[in-house]
Amino acid sequence: MFKRLINGFTTAWKGLSLTVKHLFASNAARKITTVSDDNYFKQLEGTNTIQYPKQQLPVPEVGRYQLDVEMDDCIVCDLCAKVCPVNCIDIESIKATEAIGQTSDGTTKRLYAAKFDIDMAKCMYCGLCTIVCPTECIVMTNQYDKTVFQLSDLTYQFSDMSPEVAAEKRALFDQQQAEKQAAKLAAMQKKEGGA
Repeated sequence: MFKRLINGFTTAWKGLSLTVKHLFASNAARKITTVSDDNYFKQLEGTNTIQYPKQQLPVPEVGRYQLDVEMDDCIVCDLCAKVCPVNCIDIESIKATEAIGQTSDGTTKRLYAAKFDIDMAKCMYCGLCTIVCPTECIVMTNQYDKTVFQLSDLTYQFSDMSPEVAAEKRALFDQQQAEKQAAKLAAMQKKEGGA
């Protein structure tokens, strides 16, 4: 019993002395180096933590962080939403009555994005959405600090189409489809009447 008490006291003393040693050992700021630096794992001077936000860790080139969408290049193909394993991308498209422009790579745009939301609270940063995008409009940026107070603030809305404009675009497409159907029906009746 006495031996266990001494052993517990000795172990606690060693841990406390190590903590106190590190507390007073260095108050210099840590030098930030990249992982590719030869001295990265041999750093012994400076504090154990960086002084964030004054100091920030370097972001690797292949880092996968915050998603961003360039809507001018989006053709609203919905591939990113279909491949997403956690369904964090929500897209609603409206067919246009004619071509509405081109992307930076020359692809013709024929759909409006009434809604293009990404819920970064659900995102698992796999990068699959960036791989399947044919126009490369969805990318992962080097922004990793997106601290918010409300969980709903992590849902980013990239489409700037208002509900009124979306309803107008839907009505125009429905009108065009009705006109096509009426013309097709008239042509069929004319064909049947002439035969």
